[in-house]
Parts: sequence; C-alpha cells; structure tokens
Amino acid sequence: MNTAMFLSIPASMFPDQEILVFEGRRFDYQSLQDRVNRLAGGLKALGLGRSDRLAVLQTNCNEYVEAYYAASKLGLVFIPLNYRAKLDELRYMLTDSEATAVMVGDRYVELIEKLRPELGSVRVYISIGSTWPGMVRYEELLGAEPEEIEAEVDDGDLNVLMYTSGTTALPKGVMLTYGDFSEYVLNSVEPADGTDRGSFLLAVPLYHIAGLTSIMTNIYTGRRLVMLAQFEPGLWLRTVEQERITHAFVVPTMLKRILDHPDFDSTDLSSLQILSYGAAPMPLPVIRRAIERFPKTVGFINAFGQTETTSTVTVLGPEDHRLEGPPEEVEKKLRRLSSIGRPLPDVELKIVDEAGNELPPGQVGEIAIRSARVMKGYWKREAETAQTLAGGWIRTRDMGWVDEDGYVYLAGRKSDMIIRGGENIAPEEVEAVLHTHPAVDEAAVFGVPDEEWGERVAAAVVLKPGMQAAAEELIEYCRQRLASFKKPELIFFVESLPRNPMGKVLKKDLRQTFASRVGSP
Repeated sequence: MNTAMFLSIPASMFPDQEILVFEGRRFDYQSLQDRVNRLAGGLKALGLGRSDRLAVLQTNCNEYVEAYYAASKLGLVFIPLNYRAKLDELRYMLTDSEATAVMVGDRYVELIEKLRPELGSVRVYISIGSTWPGMVRYEELLGAEPEEIEAEVDDGDLNVLMYTSGTTALPKGVMLTYGDFSEYVLNSVEPADGTDRGSFLLAVPLYHIAGLTSIMTNIYTGRRLVMLAQFEPGLWLRTVEQERITHAFVVPTMLKRILDHPDFDSTDLSSLQILSYGAAPMPLPVIRRAIERFPKTVGFINAFGQTETTSTVTVLGPEDHRLEGPPEEVEKKLRRLSSIGRPLPDVELKIVDEAGNELPPGQVGEIAIRSARVMKGYWKREAETAQTLAGGWIRTRDMGWVDEDGYVYLAGRKSDMIIRGGENIAPEEVEAVLHTHPAVDEAAVFGVPDEEWGERVAAAVVLKPGMQAAAEELIEYCRQRLASFKKPELIFFVESLPRNPMGKVLKKDLRQTFASRVGSP
C-alpha cells in the first residue's frame, strides 16, 4: 500500500473536514490533498522520480507534512534530517544517503550552503520560505500541474530512510518500507469515518519516528493534527487549552517541563483524554506527579518502541496508570509504573542471553522483537543488519526483563550495562532508587574504569532547586535499598545531564567527562 493513501482515501470521502493546523493556517482534507498533488507535480517537473531521495531539513510545519506525502506519492525515498545536527553530522547523513534533492528551511540554508560543494549527489535544492540563489522556492512548485496518480509500490519498497539519534556513534540510516508503515497504521487506528475523532497535538520533531508516524495515524483516522514548530512548555499548555486538544505525545523531559511551568495550574486541560509518553525512560517521580496533577479524566500511555521497529511495540495503558483499588492492587500498579507495559498484538517479544537463548521471567537479558514491521535493515551496513536481525528477531540492544504477568521492564542499553567484579548492574535500577531521594531531581548512573573491579558504579546527580545532599548521604541511601555491590561509589553533582534532542541521556559523554576524575568524587 502506498502510504500517500493515508491522506488520499479520507480526502476523497470527507474533503471538507479540517485535518491540519499549523501557526494559524488551517487545512481541510481537500486543501491539503490539493497542495500535496501540486507539490508532487512540481517535484516531478524537476525530474525527480522513483530512483531519487528527498531530504528535508526544517522544523515541524505544514510543508514538511506535504513533502512526505508528495514524496510517497511519487515513490521517492523520504529522508527527514535532524535539524539539531551539527555540520559534520549533516555532511555524513547527506553523503551517506546519496540524497538527490534537499528541501531546507530559511534558518538552515547557511549550513547547507557550507556543505553544497561536497554534496555531489544533490542536483535539486528547494527552499521553504525565502528566495535563495540556486534554490527553487517551495511555493513556486505548487504552481505545477497536480500529480493525481500515486506510484505503484511494493510493500518491500523503501519509503523512509531515517537516521537514528546516534547517542554512541555516527547515526545509522534505518530503512523503513511502505509495508512497515502500512502494518503500523492499519493495526493502530480505525480509518476516518467523518465523525469527530478529537485533536492531536504534535510537538515532537518529524525527524523522529514518533513524529513521522503521527502524521500518518492521525490523518488516516480523521483526528485533527495540530502541530508546533518546536516544543515550548508554555505554548504547549496554551495550545491544549485553545485548540481543545484531546490527544498528545511527549517525551519525559517535555512532561517535566510542562509540570514545572508556572501556568500549569491555571491552564484548562479538561479536553485532554490521552497523554502518551515515550522515546526515553520515564523517571517514576515525574509520572507520579503527572498522574496527581493532570485532570483525573486523562489517560496515560507509556509507548515504547524504536525507529527500527517502526515506532511502538509495547504499551502500558491508562488502566495501569490509575492508582485506584485495594491496597495490594495499588501497590502492584505502582511497581508496574516503572515498566513499559506489554507487547502489542502484532509484536512478539522475548528476553535473550548473548547466544540468543530465551531467558525465564525475572532474568535480565536483551530485548528481542519479531514483527511484520521491523526495519528492512541499516542503509549500506549489511554486516550490522545481519547481526541485528539474526534469526528473524531484531536485537534491540535494550536490556530488560519480564515479570510473571508479561510486563516488560527496562534495565538500560546493552552498551550501558556496568560489570563490576563479574556482576552485571543495570543502571536504571540504581537510577530508580536515586530518583526517590527527596533532594534528587535527576540522576544518571554509568560505569567508570577500575583496575581492581573492572568498573565502578558512578552517578551524575542534579539536585532540586534549593535542596542539598552530600555524596555520602546518597551512597548510603542506595546501600540501604540495593544489594551492596550495586550502590554508587562515586557521586558527581552536575547542573544538568547531557541529552540528545529526544531526551535520552548521553552516558558516553558522562563516562568521558568523569573517567579522569575517578577517585575524586
């Protein structure tokens, strides 16, 4: 199925239904479809066809959505670029992908101009916004004859080349097919039927899998898509109130900033029905605060997934977030709040050891996934693809364990596991304890080299404003709540934790920063 149909099918049935809102601009299905058809015609007139790859460098905007659907309509490979990437990272992604066309917003033109002499594969440059020398202006392309026909594609054909965030190395190009997205969307939502499906607030970037799949699921199901160019907590709160948002997705750092914003208590959030979160581990104190402070009518969903799995594979649903019932039931739900829930119906999940053998409940190993929508592979990385997709199961490099009821718990990235004296220590277990200390705002646990033990457990800690705690106090706090060998031996107090754009802590940076300071906590 060509993913352009996620727009064209409902547009043919409900042309007057409002479906997209961005910065005061409002589009019904018909007007959005018309712009997509004209853009596709303009791209075709530039000579772009099935063998080409269109890269986009811009913050969220309606043009970005239109570009995805136009590219899919023509059978182009769509490459959403991280607009926070540095020059070297952009150079790598554009040369590695062999992009043939680049669409760029005004604020990023200077970066592209610096790279232009090195981008031999690029033959078309398109500007979103102003007129720039040597670039075709986006709005000019809309004057072309509309392309009404959708390219015939196979489910295995490449639709999107999405580069991972690269927390430990250069980003990898994840190959996602038309079939991958079709499987995800058709199994996630019902098709639009003209009824009111509410409004979804999109504040995560479209270069992230959660953002890109949102412009498919919501448009296909008929839920009005309200987009922010970039996340800002005050704007997020105002938009929920003004647009009567019913559904939204945030990452943990976004949720914390929303809760901390001075306008939170005075904002009308009564329209909100579902607040999903994911993309990084959620600290237990943050989600507990959210449950307490958001209206009781809000249902929370923890959606865990990867780019390689075409978004969500496990869900901790609203019922699991409702801390109600007999004391023993509430206690069980409190424990499960630190889980990522259970696999979706189209997903098989198991915990495996190094050899790929399945481990029983309670044992920590690597999370392996099998589904019809796992990636086709890594672009130009055959050996790494074969290793990751061994035996038809994708080895996620996320460590975890499963309880007796099938709930999955994360134990950190495989590369982040700490091995002290032959004992494996999951950083997230230690972080969960540190997060319960009244003075701790954020904590990240990592290993530092040690001649005697191999590694020592270290923690970078951000204290809450106005609060104090000594390193010895935090170490003792953990010793009382964990096996002795798991307690941090080194505490480093920092103003903030290094994170990637989606809120994941860059533990590689912490290890590099503090390895030389071992013995000087």
